[in-house]
Amino acid sequence: MRPKTFFVLLAIAAAYVLGSRAGRERYDQIVESVTAFWNNPDVKKARKQAKKQAEKARKRYA
Repeated sequence: MRPKTFFVLLAIAAAYVLGSRAGRERYDQIVESVTAFWNNPDVKKARKQAKKQAEKARKRYA
């Protein structure tokens, strides 16, 4: 997922949570979903690869 898309989705989720009238139950449900996504093995692998690429780019341009 592109970083720009991720931040847009994050902003939408934050706006929904802040504007929601569903209360704590819905908030907990959203937090659980985001946590499950963040801890997904594929997402962890992608984060690790992105970190490696960022380090490689930093060394190249530093």
